[in-house]
Amino acid sequence: MSRPARALLDAQALQHNLAQVRRHAPQSKVMAIIKANAYGHGLLWAAKTLGGADAFGVASIDEGLELRKAGIAQPICLLEGFFDAGELPLIQEQQLSPVIHHEGQLQDLANAQVNALDVWLKVDTGMHRLGFSPHAAPDALARLKACAAVKRIYALSHFANADNKFDGTTRLQIERFMTLFTEAGCERSLANSAGIVAWPDSHLEWVRPGIMLYGVSPLIGQSAEQLALRPVMTLQSAIIAVKQVSKGETVGYGGDWICPEDMPVGVIAIGYGDGYPRQMRPGAPVLINGRRMPLIGRVSMDMITVDLRSQPKTKIGDPVVLWGKGLPVEEVAPYANTIGYTLLCGVTPRIPRREQK
Repeated sequence: MSRPARALLDAQALQHNLAQVRRHAPQSKVMAIIKANAYGHGLLWAAKTLGGADAFGVASIDEGLELRKAGIAQPICLLEGFFDAGELPLIQEQQLSPVIHHEGQLQDLANAQVNALDVWLKVDTGMHRLGFSPHAAPDALARLKACAAVKRIYALSHFANADNKFDGTTRLQIERFMTLFTEAGCERSLANSAGIVAWPDSHLEWVRPGIMLYGVSPLIGQSAEQLALRPVMTLQSAIIAVKQVSKGETVGYGGDWICPEDMPVGVIAIGYGDGYPRQMRPGAPVLINGRRMPLIGRVSMDMITVDLRSQPKTKIGDPVVLWGKGLPVEEVAPYANTIGYTLLCGVTPRIPRREQK
């Protein structure tokens, strides 16, 4: 029998979450963001399950080529663009659509021996990461329109603070973008997951859902359940030992956690080698037989330990949920001083992914 740690993937939940995107933005086309191995869920599994998406967004040409090799036919946007002019012939051959976000890329396109490329012009409206400044964007757009290598131009920007419905930065970003592209004659995209849910003025011709597709809330102060989103990944394992530990004895590396009384301690087959963060603090919840139980001691490479005092009848083989159904990943993440994105993306290849039947 194999080690019990695994990630169960719920295809119906992923498709349900895509339907929620369309409910919020019924007039927009959907570019499903599946970069970073679909946030840890599996690039090809996600693409095939999201067959109803209008396009896919990935970070690099390597991800795009993997999709094409698997027979994915939808448009594929390279969100970081191309990194070298030498990639352009393959981008053209595979019908990938690069984001153009700096001067060097404009020059490479002007000199390229390619044609019929679809490109996305990125404007920095306030994120200050990638993109042309609003001042430089009109010239960049004009140069793309005059470029023989370019067939069709789209425009996009990215929100910095859209997860906070009360932050005025997003409204300012929308206004800056609309000033530039209301009359530009190209299809546009602004809304990420938070924009889709909380900023309807940002929906435009395309929306770009990421984290909400995987059943995690994109908004501060609102849960996935409140937004009718369903978790796609359930990271689970099982109890592999139950120890009776005396009062005053310590549990785990470093002896940081001291038993306050004689107590049962459960050992679970999961650890930082699987992507369960070493920095997870004691008290982090796990779900054993449907009940929340607290982590104790340090996370090891392959194992964690939990306090079983409130469930003394727990036995070897009992199932454990680390996050997913019944235990939202965004509830667990703060115990590691992080966010749900990093927990999902951090699940290592050591963990087998299995579609839930």
